[in-house]
Amino acid sequence: MLSDTIKNQIQQAYRAYLEAKGHKARVGQRHMIATIARTLGSIKQGSEGERLGEKHIAVVEAGTGTGKTLSYCLSTIPIVKDKGLKLIISTATVALQEQILHKELPNLLEHTDYSFRYTLAKGRGRYLCLNNLESFLGAEEQSTEDMFAGLFEQHLTADDVNTALYQEMDDKLRDGEWDGDKDNWEGIVREHDWRRLTTDHQQCTNRNCANFSACPFFKARAELEVADVIVANHDLVLADLSLGGGAILSDPKETIYVFDEGHHLPDKAIGHFRHEVRLQQSISWLKQLDKNLINLRQELTDDVSLSGQILLKIPQQIQSTINFIQYVQQGISPFIQGLGLDEETRQHRFEFGVIPDELRQLAYSLTMSYQKLFKQIETIQDECKKVKQNEGMGITEDTAESWLPILGVILGRLEASVELWKLYSTIDDQNYPPNARWLILVGQGLEQDIELGGSPILASHTLRMQLWDKCFGAVVTSATLTALNEFHRFNMRSGVPKESEYLRVLSPFDFANKGSLIIPNMSTEPNQAEAHTKELIQYFNDNIDTKLGSLVLFSSRRQMEDVAAGLKDSLKDILLIQGEQSKRIILDAHKDAIDSDKGSLLFGLASFAEGVDLPGKYLTRVYIAKIPFSVPDDPVEATLAEWIQRRGGNPFMEITIPDASLKLVQATGRLLRSETDEGEIHILDKRLRTKRYGGQLITSLPPYKQIS
Repeated sequence: MLSDTIKNQIQQAYRAYLEAKGHKARVGQRHMIATIARTLGSIKQGSEGERLGEKHIAVVEAGTGTGKTLSYCLSTIPIVKDKGLKLIISTATVALQEQILHKELPNLLEHTDYSFRYTLAKGRGRYLCLNNLESFLGAEEQSTEDMFAGLFEQHLTADDVNTALYQEMDDKLRDGEWDGDKDNWEGIVREHDWRRLTTDHQQCTNRNCANFSACPFFKARAELEVADVIVANHDLVLADLSLGGGAILSDPKETIYVFDEGHHLPDKAIGHFRHEVRLQQSISWLKQLDKNLINLRQELTDDVSLSGQILLKIPQQIQSTINFIQYVQQGISPFIQGLGLDEETRQHRFEFGVIPDELRQLAYSLTMSYQKLFKQIETIQDECKKVKQNEGMGITEDTAESWLPILGVILGRLEASVELWKLYSTIDDQNYPPNARWLILVGQGLEQDIELGGSPILASHTLRMQLWDKCFGAVVTSATLTALNEFHRFNMRSGVPKESEYLRVLSPFDFANKGSLIIPNMSTEPNQAEAHTKELIQYFNDNIDTKLGSLVLFSSRRQMEDVAAGLKDSLKDILLIQGEQSKRIILDAHKDAIDSDKGSLLFGLASFAEGVDLPGKYLTRVYIAKIPFSVPDDPVEATLAEWIQRRGGNPFMEITIPDASLKLVQATGRLLRSETDEGEIHILDKRLRTKRYGGQLITSLPPYKQIS
């Protein structure tokens, strides 16, 4: 049970916050606060603080305007403080992350009696690696990295290095004017300039690094130890979980997670466990590795240690691995022969993810071969680390210093290959959804290669094992967790236990009086692409007001471009098209036009259907070209459909329609962003009127006023 002390603390903080802000209590917000507090506050702990029981997760869909962030912050912070836990708030977008950091949490500290420390957690890629900076500003001699040119995806030549920028960064670090965090650098840093200065968990030598005590990343890590609340993103949380949990962030069993924008979590998780390998590229890389390791053998002292003995064995292991890859190339040639030259026919997907036994056996041999090579390189890396502890033999300190990050790069590449071949060598457990497996013909002529890919079709089992079963507690929230008014889709994809607490909080917005839904009597269906495009052009030319802020959402770039070309001049004059400039620049240009009392017309694709916030006069008309059905050529979704059908289900009704429902809710949600907003939504797809599922899709939308 939630203790009276915590309950009173939350209630008093809520009243104080509302009074300070001049706001009134919202029924939906109160329900959300109560549900989260009751769920997490009722978790029992054992003698060592461990969670007892299973009902430890709250899943809350809260419509736009509910005040989700305040709700979960108010209800979770006193609980983590009371139980001696960490709170990790994870988002899918930088915009929400910044809002929480710079607005919501400071406001909570200012207007309530809550006392807590918070910080932002980022991956290594956001921080400068001092070793890399020194290497680009250091000796004019050829570096170890130069000798390993062929092993890097983006190798540098001397002319590529932005020495002026790197020198400026070094100066500001020394003067204490910068902390090595990319986001705190005042100037503009091009991505390829920054990428050269970062590292990853394989390249980082941790405490063995000469710059460990001054490392920006580990300085930031130290702040996590003392923080009560850690703001992160889904990718970082998943990366930590893939390393076992507690490697980057706090241990899951000592953590309550809040996943805001939680509908992204399942797809993010699948992305973390999706792997691709190109065969000819792998052979070329391995040959280059063999050639470059000669340099290390030459740098060893006469007192050849264990690492030296292993170096003598590596060429044979590399050749063995190459041989197995060549056998794979021969084994899949029958599948390649049937592929075409255009993009749609260059892919072969293995039905139900099942590959031929011969290929699976080769994949097993490759897994073993890569793992053996990985261990050999790892042993050399260990010897280099020992040098830093005055224990290594046969390697000088300078050699160890320069080789440790290079060996990390090699291990990272080998590790990725192991994961793919492991996926191909495994027979899927029939009690769980299968893995999707496919191959793609990439490139042309001499540059042609074969890419093998593999991925889980659902992240549910992985998330259940690595997150939900391990964590002390969790909250998943979003404005769009249900599809067709049910949580079934999210449960299937996320693996959240069915015994979790579920709550659906409706938006406080007055949809019936503020928003109008118009479904015109179109004469053509979207599958008649050319005719539908012509009808869209005519509709827009006749109906779009050049004095208003309008957004048109397309499912196809080609159709978007064709419609743009057919618009009348007055619409072309105010048209902004996604892709012609960055998203931020386009949205700023749109706002500037509206602020200048001019009209603006935005054309966008899927990424404009979510996360675009244009309140008030910035957006009063939303046009949706057609129902946003998923493109059926993705091998992961296709394998999922096969699996559902084999189990007696209907993939169209179980996947396609719920997915479209979710996307349609997100797309229409661009219109009303505050309680005072108003406008119209036009969906130009006759199937909403003529198909049986059309009624389901309309019913799943907020209760807009429908106009015939």
